[in-house]
Amino acid sequence: MEASPSPVSVFFPAFNDAESLRVLIPRTMETLRTISPDFEVIVVDDGSTDNSPEILQEMRGRFPSLRVVRHAVNRGYGAALRSGFQASSKPLVFYTDGDGQYDVSELKNLVARLSDDVDVVNGYKIQRADTLSRRLLGRIYRGLVRFLFGLKVRDVDCDFRLLRRRVVEAIPLTFSSGAICAELMTQIERAGFRVAEVPVHHNPRLTGKSQFFRLGPVLHMVWDVLVLWLRLELFKRGPGIAAGGTATAPAAASPRPPFRGELD
Repeated sequence: MEASPSPVSVFFPAFNDAESLRVLIPRTMETLRTISPDFEVIVVDDGSTDNSPEILQEMRGRFPSLRVVRHAVNRGYGAALRSGFQASSKPLVFYTDGDGQYDVSELKNLVARLSDDVDVVNGYKIQRADTLSRRLLGRIYRGLVRFLFGLKVRDVDCDFRLLRRRVVEAIPLTFSSGAICAELMTQIERAGFRVAEVPVHHNPRLTGKSQFFRLGPVLHMVWDVLVLWLRLELFKRGPGIAAGGTATAPAAASPRPPFRGELD
């Protein structure tokens, strides 16, 4: 664990997660007060069609420091992640999903694992609290990604991650689908950043129904994974990969892409 608490940005990509956010935001504020005196909480509302805007306005009345990024239309999970990274300003950046399936209080375990020789702390699900079909699909997807890219991280689709800002700024992200997680972790490993892993609990959704595991988004994600493979393996395009395949950490951070989205 680091000697002194670092300022931390926390953001949640969310789509039609109004009631979950009503619970998740207070829990997050309470947890962060035990981690660092300097923090920010951001919700990326990816074009929600439920009462998310009203709930978020209510939450901002209770927590004036809460920031909200709004997409006028639903642009996809990857686009929401990119907006969250771009809006974050602290030396440490943490994100998890807005549906409340992860216990945000376990962020303390990730922070405890962070040290001078660790750049990213990645959660991995102890036991997935999903239907059999989703668990099977997740296992197939993780196997495909590990096969295509040789990933060492055990749970690429566990969206419970703590990253140093230099990692966020050095890794270009392009996808709008859920394949952004494979894009992120593959480039992190190949750039030579050091990854630690911590077990985390995975719980049933607080409310609502997942919008992700539908045919359209799943096919989009699989297509993007294949595009990523072509980019990194066939055309050998990727940051921080020296000649001969030796991974090296980037010498300087890439400029942050322009911010897209309405920031309240």
